Amino acid sequence: MAIARVLALGALLAMTGMALPASAGDFGACGDTTYWCTRDAIYHRTKLISLLEANPDVDEAIKGPQITAARAEIHALRATLGPPQWNWPTPCCYSRKPIRIR
Repeated sequence: MAIARVLALGALLAMTGMALPASAGDFGACGDTTYWCTRDAIYHRTKLISLLEANPDVDEAIKGPQITAARAEIHALRATLGPPQWNWPTPCCYSRKPIRIR
């Protein structure tokens, strides 16, 4: 009786997992913290610059100002970032007393 319940619950969870859409690596939404939103924006601008520089079909006069604007946006976004604030469950190893070996 208990095995049938466990199997039914497992089948229900498996069907629910198949019915949900895949997030494709979007684990943390941008609304979590401003640090991650800014980091994602910098990543997208860097990716845009890479795509524009690698595309030989686009004229230099067209992609030049776009690359310059994207680099200026990256510079402005980096200026808004402070140092990352990690919430670790344990203190960092540098906060411990140094080990003395005799």
